Amino acid sequence: MKEKNMTTSVFALGGLGEIGKNMYIVKTDDEIIVIDAGVMFPENDLLGVDYVIQDVTYLKENESKIVGLFITHGHEDHIGGIPFLLGSVKIPKIYTSKIANDLIIKKLVDRDIGYDGLLEVIDENSHIKFKTMSVEFIRTSHSIPDSYAFAIHTPVGIIMTTGDFKFDLTPIGPMSDLHKMARLGSEGVKLLMSDSTNALSPGFSKSESCVDETISAIFTRYTSNRIILATFASNIYRIKHIVETCRENGRKIITFGRSMESAKEIALNNNLITDKSIFIEANEAKNLKKNEICILCTGSQGEPLAALSRIANGTHKQITLLPDDIVVFSSSPIPGNAAGINRIINKLYLKGVKVVTNTDLTDIHTSGHAKQEELRLMLRLIKPEYFLPVHGEYRMLKSHKNVAISCGIDENKIFIMKNGESLDFTKNDVKKGPIYQAGDVYVDGSRIGSVGSVVLKDRKLMSKDGILVAILNIDINKKELLLHPNVTTRGFILVNENTDLIMQISKKIEYTVKQYFKSNAKYNYVDLKNLIILELNPYIVELTGRRPIIIPVIMEIK
Repeated sequence: MKEKNMTTSVFALGGLGEIGKNMYIVKTDDEIIVIDAGVMFPENDLLGVDYVIQDVTYLKENESKIVGLFITHGHEDHIGGIPFLLGSVKIPKIYTSKIANDLIIKKLVDRDIGYDGLLEVIDENSHIKFKTMSVEFIRTSHSIPDSYAFAIHTPVGIIMTTGDFKFDLTPIGPMSDLHKMARLGSEGVKLLMSDSTNALSPGFSKSESCVDETISAIFTRYTSNRIILATFASNIYRIKHIVETCRENGRKIITFGRSMESAKEIALNNNLITDKSIFIEANEAKNLKKNEICILCTGSQGEPLAALSRIANGTHKQITLLPDDIVVFSSSPIPGNAAGINRIINKLYLKGVKVVTNTDLTDIHTSGHAKQEELRLMLRLIKPEYFLPVHGEYRMLKSHKNVAISCGIDENKIFIMKNGESLDFTKNDVKKGPIYQAGDVYVDGSRIGSVGSVVLKDRKLMSKDGILVAILNIDINKKELLLHPNVTTRGFILVNENTDLIMQISKKIEYTVKQYFKSNAKYNYVDLKNLIILELNPYIVELTGRRPIIIPVIMEIK
């Protein structure tokens, strides 16, 4: 590795002040390492937006310095943005674990993006070296297999990012490599960047093995019922245990939901699940008793189009609820999803089925993110000189800062930052660096960045007050209307029940057009449209108190 007293900078293009959209940058004068490329799912006010991704203008302008994209694990908020990133920035290599590799390939195939020679699979023994930096990998526990923290050796010292992690002392898969973490801590870590998702929660997160015990107890208790189990498709360890529990209880599994099918295939391909015969097709269920069946599906977050929602609504083509079904939600609500989940639960109760959810008494889900005591353990193991809480809303970052202070980290060496703000490290100093361009880019269907604030404002107006379309037939030579304006609306009023109002609006348009032709010697299409909108807006507000979007359509006849 090239030795010289150069500056090493650290900043985020996503993941600070928000949950999701993770992308962190570690750079020297010559090289850029990109960590993760996730998406963020839109809030309710982002109407029609499918994903929110990073503004990668900085990477476009500096793509010749990028040495690789390093992926901590295979969750959407860490890999979901890769297809969009590759569409605008040349990435020489993506370094990723085996499970994440399979998930990324599926995304690229779905979008018809070539990946020959692009991905390189790493494990805890890998050590990737570049000219000024090198990266080694530390195994961590999370809710998806093959999760890693990174130790980036830079000219100013080790910069470590934890990725998403928890300390599970009785995990289903491999345990976090505490020895390597302690070894790095003893070598000296310049900066620790640590997951803040559960920084507001005291104590330790529950072990995945506790969840396994509860799920096993449910299967043991309801031996004569069909069990429908909804969970996160990405929680492959949970799926693995459900498979083992079904085998022990003589049940076959039917999977529903595209992401659940993908998770099943990835688990089978990586030998996390070895018994393929336990899975059956839906049409084979008629040959089995109901207590010999487990339905494993998506929809634990109340998603309207997910399998469980369609089952609850009675619109699923292959599954109809039975009165004595047991429906298990092996998940906890993601912030913002509680209302949707409650709607589904109410519908399930109306169908007469029993619903089991995660409570203090039934441990059927546990978080994959470290709580305060685990965050303290990470800080004690790593003993960083400087600390940067990442991956969380600002209240979470602030709480993580307080956790670090309680572990003896100097408050002046802890940084609460925003996306785009940077830290510049030299051997003996650190200071705030430049602010790089960072923000939200909206993905709407196949279009990236074409939906901006103006479009979203229009969508909100349409959702609130609807639209009004006025169709005019104009003889531009004689400067006159040939017919009365035809007024129609969507989301504003019911035309058939408001004929008087529609007639008033039509007369107002007709009067406006006549006045325009009287005062203008020369006809201009744009001017007339703008005048109609200008005159109609206050008129409709006065009549109805609402402000629909007004769209005049002028048919010119010569």
